Parts: sequence; C-alpha cells; structure tokens
Amino acid sequence: MSVYLAWSSSPIAQGVAGPWVEVRSLAPGLAALESDASLSRVYHELKWSLPEDTALMVATLHDRPKLKGLSPGSTTWLRDRLPAATGEATGEATGEHEREGGQ
Repeated sequence: MSVYLAWSSSPIAQGVAGPWVEVRSLAPGLAALESDASLSRVYHELKWSLPEDTALMVATLHDRPKLKGLSPGSTTWLRDRLPAATGEATGEATGEHEREGGQ
C-alpha cells in the first residue's frame, strides 16, 4: 500500500470516490491518500474529480514527512502508514545543531 500527498487549488473532499482506501484531509487543499493504485492512476482519478481549471500535484511519500499545524490526527495517520525517515529513529536528525546556529 502506498501513501500519496496531494495538493490542489480546490478542496479535496474526504469522501471522494477513487482507487484508494482512504483520503485524509490534512489542510485546505492538502490531502494524504492510501492506495494500492499507481501514482498515475491516483493523479488522474483526483484530476477528474476536481473542476477542470484546478491546479493539482500528487507525489508518493516514502517516509514520514515533518509537519506542523495540520488537521488533528494527521501526524498519527501518517505515522501509522509510513516508516521513519533515515536517522529519525535514532534521533540523528533532530535539528539541534541548526537551532543552535550551527552550519
């Protein structure tokens, strides 16, 4: 099962029909989709569900993204479906160096 991140200039309805198990609204116009379908199929099904002049971007997520301020439950939903990014499980990518002004 893959997780896709979709951004659209129009709202993406949480219950929109398509080749996915679930659509999770993360923010206005931003959604995560869980699907066995290919990137192309997910993109086209979303495109056909939106008004014709709507901007759309769909990408496959391979690791948990860093995020803040999205809809409640978004972090848990993504954590349940995606592995930690390289270095995240051991705390190597905490950003402490950057926060302290390091290069």
